Amino acid sequence: MDHVTDKLPKGLSGLTHDLGSDQTAFKKVPWGKAMMWIFLLSDTFIFSCFLISLMTARASTTVEWPNASEVFGLNFFGVEVPLLLIAIMTFVLITSSGTMAIAVKFGYEKKRKLCAWFLLLTAIGGLTFVGMQAFEWTKLIFHEGIRPWSNPFGAAQFGSFFFMVTGFHGTHVSIGVIFLFIMARKTWRGDFDTARRGYFTSMKSNYEAIEIMGLYWHFVDLVWVFIFAFFYLW
Repeated sequence: MDHVTDKLPKGLSGLTHDLGSDQTAFKKVPWGKAMMWIFLLSDTFIFSCFLISLMTARASTTVEWPNASEVFGLNFFGVEVPLLLIAIMTFVLITSSGTMAIAVKFGYEKKRKLCAWFLLLTAIGGLTFVGMQAFEWTKLIFHEGIRPWSNPFGAAQFGSFFFMVTGFHGTHVSIGVIFLFIMARKTWRGDFDTARRGYFTSMKSNYEAIEIMGLYWHFVDLVWVFIFAFFYLW
């Protein structure tokens, strides 16, 4: 190791040379996990741009920004409860992050049936979240009259930002749900125990794939926390 680092250029050029040649930085990091981290980093930039744009629009608009408690209220047995649906959605998604962590644990312990069950629970949680989001969109579009270009509650930009950000996040959750069902099936069949090749690749796989899936799912949950704070609480 010392012999390798002695040959590296000094300073910043040495860092870029090391990363580019993969000599030490990623020596013990699985390729799939490294690529997932890079993907999540790029996705972080995208969501950050969306939320920063939202803050800029809200700070610069001269029209009153819609009141979240009014817009996202839900009538429950004749009583208007603010943010009730959003609170349930958040609880479901955060809970699914816990079941995902348990699935990763059982995966590395090679308890494949328990791992598959918790993957399935995670997928059901994600599917429930997407279903509630579809209900929320339906309510806002057909009952409240909110559109991407206008809304009856105040600033016109509200609708475009809301549908763009929550739609982009909902797409991430939907894709995750699809892969969770696939992972649950593969785990139940014992594909990770036998290193069976995947659907779209000739590469063999193992329980490390469950951890990589977990990284994606935890990221989706974390992003929702920021969306929840910026759209529904601010």
